[in-house]
Amino acid sequence: MFKNVFGSGFLVRTAHVILTWIITLILFLHDTELRKQEEQGQLVQPVLFVLLVLVSVLLYFAVSLMDPGFILSDHSDLQFTLGVTEEQQDMIPPSNKSLRRRRCGHCLLQQPMRSKHCQTCHHCVRRYDHHCPWIENCVGERNHRWFVLYLAVQLLVLLWGIHIAWTGLGSARAWPLWLRSNGVLLVVWVVLGLLALVVVLLLGSHLYLVSLNTTTWEFMSRHRISYLKHCGADQNPFDRGAARNLWGFFCVWGTVVWEQVYFKEGGDVV
Repeated sequence: MFKNVFGSGFLVRTAHVILTWIITLILFLHDTELRKQEEQGQLVQPVLFVLLVLVSVLLYFAVSLMDPGFILSDHSDLQFTLGVTEEQQDMIPPSNKSLRRRRCGHCLLQQPMRSKHCQTCHHCVRRYDHHCPWIENCVGERNHRWFVLYLAVQLLVLLWGIHIAWTGLGSARAWPLWLRSNGVLLVVWVVLGLLALVVVLLLGSHLYLVSLNTTTWEFMSRHRISYLKHCGADQNPFDRGAARNLWGFFCVWGTVVWEQVYFKEGGDVV
């Protein structure tokens, strides 16, 4: 389920965790709302903030180390693509949307629909969305919902951190004195603000694409994808309405046979 902790993304993950806890420590050491509450014995908000930071770090590692849906053999590919047995391949009705299952030109394995080979991870990934350098892992069928959940929790941490940093900014008689006394918190506030902006854009775009039941790769490259390039600009064969798309993404566990959805046989979960 999880990849090697000490893989190629070790430095990225280490830097992320170190930066997270350095900023958290700065918010506690300076004259912020958190420090005042801690000194007064009001520990509810400080403890909740630390717990939320800890949850965000744990989610980060889960998404970063989780198998996003790597295709490792043709045998497993048959189970997911054909619906467990070869006989079910004949049950898929003929359609004017002709489609041939293709072999990956890199790993030479058969690709189920909506999968793509990642040049960085060197594997084909089911329901490939994108390769994220932030987590140094692909976002695919198995970890996409956890990635969205991580973004939501991370956004809460960043917004709360922005508020805490703001409460620690004091006043001074002169501009140089103000910068000297508030410089560190000001840098933290700016960094948190920039990160929050990035996370808002990421979270918003992913929720939008999920509501359409499409992926970042399909949205950006639909003109080159065999099963989408014949569709109209506003046509998506996987779209079942925003409510059902969101429900299926967040609440339905299992692997969807996308060939069945594509041919209007329904998204049966195996």
